[in-house]
This record gives sequence, structure tokens and C-alpha cells, in this order.
Amino acid sequence: MQRRRGTWLVVAVVLFGLGALLMLSGQGEEEAPPPPKVEFPRRMRFEERQRMEARRTYVMPVVADAGVTVTEPPTPRDPVLAALPRGEGKTAMVIEANAIRHSPIGQLLLECLMKRGGDDLQRFREETGIDPLEDLDRVVVTDDGLMVSGHFGNSRLKELLSEREATDYAYGDEARIYEPPTTYMLPDGGVAQRRNPMAMGLWNDQMLVFGRSPDGVKEVIDRLEGRGPDEPPVIAEGSTYGEMYGVVSVEQLKKMFPPEQRELAERLAEVAQNVELHMDTRSDFAMVAEVRGVDEAKVTDLGKSLGGALSLARMKAQADGETELAQLLDFAKVKPDGTEFKLELAVPLEVLQERLAWCREEPSDEDTKEQTAAEQRP
Repeated sequence: MQRRRGTWLVVAVVLFGLGALLMLSGQGEEEAPPPPKVEFPRRMRFEERQRMEARRTYVMPVVADAGVTVTEPPTPRDPVLAALPRGEGKTAMVIEANAIRHSPIGQLLLECLMKRGGDDLQRFREETGIDPLEDLDRVVVTDDGLMVSGHFGNSRLKELLSEREATDYAYGDEARIYEPPTTYMLPDGGVAQRRNPMAMGLWNDQMLVFGRSPDGVKEVIDRLEGRGPDEPPVIAEGSTYGEMYGVVSVEQLKKMFPPEQRELAERLAEVAQNVELHMDTRSDFAMVAEVRGVDEAKVTDLGKSLGGALSLARMKAQADGETELAQLLDFAKVKPDGTEFKLELAVPLEVLQERLAWCREEPSDEDTKEQTAAEQRP
């Protein structure tokens, strides 16, 4: 689970790191062909606003104090946003799994999955009663764990959780906590300690919460049900646009920079208070990273440095005859705006189709043999 969590986070931030990785130099004379038009996720669209409003489904129970009359009903909230961390320096990335699944890019990925791992997917459905292609809505990655929203009311899942010797009990208004055993039996009859057992919570049959400890899972449930700190979530309703979106802490971003870009990573950490990401997969893959700080001069200087690096990288690609890379870098732009700047990156759909063509081919005999051997290993 820890590896999967890290993978999602890498997917969310690696494109931002691309701006730092492309610090190359050189220039050339031949111009790359003009790139196709790409629509970037810069604001909430009509269908996303409808999606946002439809998700306001949870109304917290009202407990009135003695002698106090409640005159207004509580406002419905999106339970996923309500469960998010609060405060500065936190990371929370939302992956709209269902939306990506039905996008052109999602269809490409699905073809690859069904060609290479269709049997594994079917086994997962049979064992858990969950169909990832239909039952998942959103996946949320945070510093402390993972949240998955969708349809989890099937009896098979609950039976599976109980079969694994987990201690389970009701918690709060709508949740059930599952605590894994801290030890397990060895083949020789001995007892071993589990390393980093993941606790889990199931809330209202529509959200699974995974955390490093039962207390961490309870904190998420408390925030969701209104018992957490009285601060806004790190992702506001108005920022829920794109198929992936969220906030990444500068400390997490620093870890993504290679050693040779340590200086740029330190500058980012010094300048930025917040890095907000929005990624669109409805056709092309397009990303906007918004970097914000309080010192306008430092933010502007950092934006200019990054923009200059991207321009040099594009000229280098032209000079080296790397037409495709030069065309991709045509989409890489830095747009300063006072105490923030926006970094835009994109990969056109036709490029993705070309890059993913290999996984839609029929597996070779050698691939089939390797897969069979891997499945037979203990």
C-alpha cells in the first residue's frame, strides 16, 4: 500500500519537476512545426461546477445545546473534501478515477490493462466484490494515507475484511474501523511482528480510508463528521477542476528534484507557500501548476528563471534535431502574475497514442512465459 501511495504522488508531481529537469543550454536555427492547440485547465468549467454541486450530499447531525434553538439547517458538504487535511504545508491530490476511466487517455490505459492484466483484474473483482472500473469515483493521496470514494456496500468486501483477523468496531456517526493484528504466525509456529500494518476505515459504505494507524484513520473520520479543527480543507470547492487536482507541499516537491537541481529546489522551498496542480485528461494531457508566495520579487525572479530554462531546453532540442521534444516544449510556458506564476505543460493525445501503442499489441510468447512464471512463484 505504501508503494502504491508513493506511485500516485509521483504521478501527481513529476510533471512539475520536468521544468527543473530540462535545465539545458544551446540554440538552433530550424523551427519545429507549430504545435496543435491544447486546452489547459485554468478554471472551473460548467460540467465541473455541476459535479461539484452534486457531491454536496452529507449533512452533519445537529446536536443542539440545551436552551439553544437551531434556526437554519446545516449546509450539505462534499464528504471527500470535508475529510481532507487542514493547514499549511500539507499535500492532498485528488484523482478523478471515474472521469479518467471514461476519457480518451483512460481508454488507452484501459486497453493496456486488459491486454496485460485482465486476469488479475477479474480475480480482484471476485475476491473483493469491487469492480475498479465501475465502483471507484475518486482516489485521494495525502501525506498520511489514502482515501477512496465510490460504492463499497457489498457484503463480500466486509466479509473479506473480517476474515483477515482484523479487530473491527463502530466509530463516530457512520464509520467502522478495522485494525489489523500486530503479529502473525510463522510456518514454524513462531510469532512475528508486522511492520507498518495499515489500519482501515469504512465510512457510510462510500469511502475507504487507509492510514498508518487507527488514530490516523479516526482523525480523517473526525474531520469528515465535523469533529476536526475549524479550518478550511487544503482544497477548496472552487479548485476541484480537472481530472487530477490538489495541493503539493514544497517539501514533497523538493524530494522530486535531482541532486544537480538542488539549488532550484531550495529556491522553490524558500519562495513558495503553496503549489496547486490541475491536470486535464479529457483529450490531451495538460497540466497547470500554480506557485504562490508572499514576496512578489522572489516569485517573479523564480518564474523568470524557470521560463528561461524551458526556452533554452526548447532551443537545444531544435539544434539537436529532436523535433518531437521541441514541439512538446512549445507547450511549456511560465506565466507570472504578481505573487504567483503558472507553469503549463502538455502532451498531445496523438503522442500518447504513439507511446502506448506497444502495450496494445498482443503479448509475445516470451512475455506470456514470463508472466506465467511470475504467477507460479511462491
